[in-house]
Amino acid sequence: MRSGGAPRGEGLRVVHVVVAGDIGGAERLLVDLASRPEESGAEHVVALFTPNRKLAAMFENAGLRIRDRGPVRENPVAYLWRSLGPSDVAWLAGVLREEHADVAHLHTFASHVLGTRAARRAGVPTLRTEHHVQYFVDPSTKSFTLWSLARVDLSVAISQYVADWVRAAVPSVASRQRVVLNGVDADYFSPRPQSAAAAERPFTFAVVCRLEPWKGVDLVVEAVAQAQGFDVDIVGEGSEKARLEQMVAERGLGERVRFLGYLPDPRSAIADADAFVSASRDEPLGLSVLEALAMERPVVGFAGGGIPEIVQDGKTGWLVHERNVELLARTMSDAASDRERAKRFGIAGRAFVHGHCRIESMCRGYRAVYEELARVPAAPES
Repeated sequence: MRSGGAPRGEGLRVVHVVVAGDIGGAERLLVDLASRPEESGAEHVVALFTPNRKLAAMFENAGLRIRDRGPVRENPVAYLWRSLGPSDVAWLAGVLREEHADVAHLHTFASHVLGTRAARRAGVPTLRTEHHVQYFVDPSTKSFTLWSLARVDLSVAISQYVADWVRAAVPSVASRQRVVLNGVDADYFSPRPQSAAAAERPFTFAVVCRLEPWKGVDLVVEAVAQAQGFDVDIVGEGSEKARLEQMVAERGLGERVRFLGYLPDPRSAIADADAFVSASRDEPLGLSVLEALAMERPVVGFAGGGIPEIVQDGKTGWLVHERNVELLARTMSDAASDRERAKRFGIAGRAFVHGHCRIESMCRGYRAVYEELARVPAAPES
């Protein structure tokens, strides 16, 4: 028996390693997965390294049990010390042993080296969820993530796009890779009527994302500047917010583009919109896109990354096949020109989520991976 083994009850024991400052799709996916022990077949604990107390509060409010390392720094030097130094690895390995973990589940790039080293030291099999491919491209992160990927026992891609990309970049991972599509709680993200005030506004698109460069929200603002007949509500915070606000002011779009800030629960903003827009560059899948579809809001998005896997062009939304502002503006105008068609597309979008991307399906997928991993003894640290 591996060193993490111990007599257990009904479920396996999974320790999720989270090293993050922001609250994004990966963190929300973890909450959905870890808060459903009956469906995932596991007891879940979060080993948390974060400078952001709001992230810790989000996990606590979801009823998750946390082993908190305490406030930590988030910068390149802190990353190197945490990943390569002795103290955080020793602490995490101790948590894995104390929790009698059957699986160490790694989320986001900053957990890769740290989590892999600690799991191997504790003799616990490791699972990585590939939420993105960016860390394979960035020269500052590539060598670290490849080191980890060569040593984890299994890797889960959140979409076929991510799986194909990683296999092309690292062919040796193919036999250790599985695909589990992100899912959403279709009961929580259910249709609701617009507020009376929203119903009186022009056709409105919602954007829900971290305001970072790769999310392409600047393209949405430019599209508003080029076309009439629709407004945009932007939900989120991030490094791009000040620049986006300046763009809106310079273009005189203050009455058409509204910044709603970070909303722990974005459902009211989605419900008050008529449609959703995603302008990300090579979005891995798009959790907020699935949430909008579940709420019967059709989606406009660029036909890159995993978006074509969840947005059916001409049925649940509109795909923009070239990444330029003119086509985006034209497509958003087309979508806004027919509210009844948008409603039909929204109904079809919810039906798609029910058939393919419910949270229950995602939990069953991870359950199968956990059970597979629990039968695999982990290799020693190297």
